[in-house]
Amino acid sequence: HMQRLRDNPDSAQQEWESKQDAGDPGLHARLTFDINDNPAAPYIGKGTRPRVAVLREQGVNGQMEMAAAFDRAGFAAVDVHMTDVLEGRVRLAGFKGVLAGGGFSYGDVLGAGQGWAKSILLNSRAREEFSQFFARTDSFALGLCNGCQMLSALADLIPGTAGWPRFVRNSSEQYEGRLVLSEVLASPSLFFDGMQGSVIPIVVSHGEGRARFDRPDDAQKFLASGRVALRFVDNRERVTERYPANPNGSPLGITGITNTDGRVMLLMPHPERVFRSVQMSWHPAEWGEDSPWMRMFRNARRWVG
Repeated sequence: HMQRLRDNPDSAQQEWESKQDAGDPGLHARLTFDINDNPAAPYIGKGTRPRVAVLREQGVNGQMEMAAAFDRAGFAAVDVHMTDVLEGRVRLAGFKGVLAGGGFSYGDVLGAGQGWAKSILLNSRAREEFSQFFARTDSFALGLCNGCQMLSALADLIPGTAGWPRFVRNSSEQYEGRLVLSEVLASPSLFFDGMQGSVIPIVVSHGEGRARFDRPDDAQKFLASGRVALRFVDNRERVTERYPANPNGSPLGITGITNTDGRVMLLMPHPERVFRSVQMSWHPAEWGEDSPWMRMFRNARRWVG
């Protein structure tokens, strides 16, 4: 009753109802791939480490986890502050990947990720750098949480983004930090190659993660386009819009999208914060050092070759 007064009363009611389900099977995992398989191993063995730019902006705080995950997968992660790009000290032509991590750029006072995106769109040098980077066929990009919101606002610079949603305030009207279930869908995403059909717990940490499409039926059309890479499911593996299994209220549980060729992926949850099993508040006892999410970073290393 206190939560109904403080937050969205519908979300509070849905959470209360979820607690009444005596048969709830709880969090679990179902994998369609071998968690111990490392598809990047042959390429790491060559001794080369492709460079990826870990972007940093005022308020961003997820750059270390992002760098650690890609470093473990065989990349050379390079710290790139946005001022390096804006002032011409760093050129994106020297990188295979651009990574935009989580945090609260500009304190989210301009809308999550919007200020970060505007610093690119309204600066001729930065706009050209990112346009050229996304136009290459040998480059990839990953945006997580705040970075997801930022990249979604750069859709005009990225090929194959027609119908992409924006990301707005959670339906619960609260910041959400939870471990929830997600389902990997078949999509062109280079990151999720071979992971389709898996159901895996993942951490969320955001206040503005709800996908908003222009028209009510656009979410279904986008799902049908095959560019939804990840969605929230409940503990019975049913697609859900109900809180808290869907922590932000996104339609059809949509929480990960890709462009048409799969080189650019946006995720609201944080796989980089749970790429090690020990980082998870719960995981199956048989998992070793690497969680299943490590696979997506190694897929990127294999893709680069």
